[in-house]
Amino acid sequence: MSTNSEFERMLRAAGLRVTAPRLAVLNVVHNHPHADTDSILGLVRESLGAVSHQAVYDVLRALTAANLLRRIQPMGSVARYETRVGDNHHHVVCRSCGAIADVDCAVGDAPCLTASNNSGFVLDEAEVIYWGICPDCAAVQSRTLA
Repeated sequence: MSTNSEFERMLRAAGLRVTAPRLAVLNVVHNHPHADTDSILGLVRESLGAVSHQAVYDVLRALTAANLLRRIQPMGSVARYETRVGDNHHHVVCRSCGAIADVDCAVGDAPCLTASNNSGFVLDEAEVIYWGICPDCAAVQSRTLA
């Protein structure tokens, strides 16, 4: 589990100043993977008190640019953030409740998929989103059908 001292080290290694909002955002996203901006803002405010919406947006943008956070945005969803970076994992999204979970690559190293035609691009990442029904929603559906 990451600690503030580890987050401080990560910020410095990325060439970023260590600030209370950056540490708070890293802690929140680490403890609440796939959280959206509004959820992150609420939890950061619980931790720090008054912090502006713009400040949290700026921190999310800086941490994403520094590759300390990963931003995902499944179709039909707002942006979500996670601290799991540096690997090429994918996600599974529940069509019913919107729950998101990580899915490790099925094959090899990044990009772990081979495009049929790369159009001259040098590929370094593949983003796959699996869609389905989570166990909780499936259980509710099976009870309503019974």
